[in-house]
Amino acid sequence: MAAGEKLDLTVILPCLNEERNIGYCIKEAEAFIKRRKLNAEILVVDNGSSDRTAETARRYGVTVIHEARRGYGRAIRTGLEHSRGGVIVIADGDSTYDLYRLDRFYYPLRCGYADVVIGDRFSGRRIKGAMPVLHRAGAAVLSGLARARFGTGVRDFHCGLRALTSEAAERLTLHTDGMEFATEMIAEAAKNGLRIAQTPVTLRRARYGRVSKLRTFSDGTRHLKYIISPAITGKNGGKRS
Repeated sequence: MAAGEKLDLTVILPCLNEERNIGYCIKEAEAFIKRRKLNAEILVVDNGSSDRTAETARRYGVTVIHEARRGYGRAIRTGLEHSRGGVIVIADGDSTYDLYRLDRFYYPLRCGYADVVIGDRFSGRRIKGAMPVLHRAGAAVLSGLARARFGTGVRDFHCGLRALTSEAAERLTLHTDGMEFATEMIAEAAKNGLRIAQTPVTLRRARYGRVSKLRTFSDGTRHLKYIISPAITGKNGGKRS
């Protein structure tokens, strides 16, 4: 976590070529912050965009961090390193999640009822076309394997909307750079005995057309390799190399 003034909330938005959507995400997050009168920051982690994502974000007055090392996990880890919030919300910068309604993420952490809150797309509402059938099936299978492997009841290991306290973030040992970071974060939380809550979320289609960063088979394979790796520690202990 970054040194300096401690804030109520940090919202981390990792993004790559989201010039058309990032402003909408920032406006929703700012509306939540204003409505709840929080002392907060929004960190846009630009992961090497070739469009005007960074310039667009700056126009909204938020902090833009450039992370040239590519990868979803790498961008989030960089955001965590710069975070000053007691509660940290992580969300995709593509407008697929509602960042105006973050109460179910923020308050369980702020009030000490949980250490980590993970969004659940399977029990929430999915707008037609927001999650292709192949992606949904793959996420369900991999989440099932991860639940068994890491001894946790988390239903949706890959939801892009999640939150944790700064204290919880300090306890996690995070190494991965790619999409498998989503699995690693939950696995680490379970291994460290953190209290993990879940809440339904609505998954929307991106407000403006975009090219999906998710590569169904290669990213799925990365998740699977992480889950089955004998070097990864499960909830009951063991050694990680």
